[in-house]
Amino acid sequence: MDKAGVKITIHKYIAVVSILLVLTMTVLDGTLVNVALPILAGEFHVSDSSAVWIVTIYQLVITTLLLPLSSIGDIYSYKRNYLIGIIVFTLGSLFCAVSGNFTMIIIARAIQGIGAAFVMGVNVALLRLIYPPQLLGRGLAINAMVISIATAAGPTLAGAILSVAKWNWLFIINIPIGIIAFLMGLKFLPQNTPKSSRTKPDWLGGLENIVVFGLIFFSLGNFSLKGELGENIIMLVCGIVIGYFYIHHLKHKEKPIFPIDLLRIKVYSLSILTSTCSFMAQNIAMIAIPFLFLNGYGFSEITTGLLMTPWPLATMIVSPIAARLVENHNAGIIAAIGMLIYATGVVMLMIVPETSGVSEWNIAWRMALCGIGFGFFQTPNNIVMIKSTPIERSGAAGGMQSTARLSGQTLGATAVTIVFAFASKPTDAGSLSNGAPGVHIALIVAICFAIIAGMFSISRIKSLPKN
Repeated sequence: MDKAGVKITIHKYIAVVSILLVLTMTVLDGTLVNVALPILAGEFHVSDSSAVWIVTIYQLVITTLLLPLSSIGDIYSYKRNYLIGIIVFTLGSLFCAVSGNFTMIIIARAIQGIGAAFVMGVNVALLRLIYPPQLLGRGLAINAMVISIATAAGPTLAGAILSVAKWNWLFIINIPIGIIAFLMGLKFLPQNTPKSSRTKPDWLGGLENIVVFGLIFFSLGNFSLKGELGENIIMLVCGIVIGYFYIHHLKHKEKPIFPIDLLRIKVYSLSILTSTCSFMAQNIAMIAIPFLFLNGYGFSEITTGLLMTPWPLATMIVSPIAARLVENHNAGIIAAIGMLIYATGVVMLMIVPETSGVSEWNIAWRMALCGIGFGFFQTPNNIVMIKSTPIERSGAAGGMQSTARLSGQTLGATAVTIVFAFASKPTDAGSLSNGAPGVHIALIVAICFAIIAGMFSISRIKSLPKN
């Protein structure tokens, strides 16, 4: 490779590092704060249920803004969206760190969510500009690996920070990383070709998108928090009804914010359904398994945290391997096999032999099996989603991919709450054990959604290239 070729390669490498740094921050902040909620509740003198809004508002803002902001990236500039997102997210982190009351930290977390939506809406589109088509799979594998590790590592990292510093440092650490990522991105991120001046953002569609997703996910969040049942049902129904008219409005748009044009592509729509079901399966298990370890198998909190680690580590190792396999084999088959491995891992966790006590090793390899399965699934599925769409719609495709992930995680959390509420005995007092039906039912539900995801994946085999 000549000197110019080396220089371009280095530039692309730095651009990818910038993207991954910010992606890590935005995903981490979705789980990092969970561990600090009891501390924050005491700090701001609010109830535990009110403190949960510090987490909920962040996820809610991201989910409602992802598609409108990714659409703006398609029209104008992915790079500009990304840089704006870094600035907004970093400022939001600063405001979180200096918050002196509950209202201020809620507003600051909403600002963080706006920045994260800017970033998540275009990060896949930027990767598509950086990587040549034949290597895109490897880039998406790294992207998926970072999301998986950041999601799983959040509670452990938060515990480590809180053991040596105040809660403010959960947000302060974002500031230098954000500044570095901004400077790297400003110089090295590529530009996409903007649309003609006649192409304008669909502001009405963006507002409708915010209202629809806001009502639906707000009501689901309140179901999880045991809010008023009647109000939640009314909000959910309103969200669905407005959503119907919203979709009808988008039918007349050439490139709508909610990408119904892309959903007409059979492979893409099946991949979105597959992704949503898989993240439901993952999040249900991720929430239920700690109850199994703590109350069922008798592990301590520290041991339980450590036993969650093999999952993301296995995903990290397997994701690049899965990306290479997709270069020569059918992605639908590989993804379906991944879901089968994942479901097998969850089954194995439920039937650990207890003849001589449950050893950490007996649990660790089963957790690794779950991670291996999810790694073999997630990367091929992401590759199919992105490659099956036109490059000029990369922002919308990436935004919908992130929306599918967040929707699956939210629906998974809601499913666990419902299962625990209806399957647990009053004597459990909220502490579910191995013998309590709630945990086992939740894990069975996770297995069912994994199987559904695998079936969706198999159904698209004939539509995918055989390489």
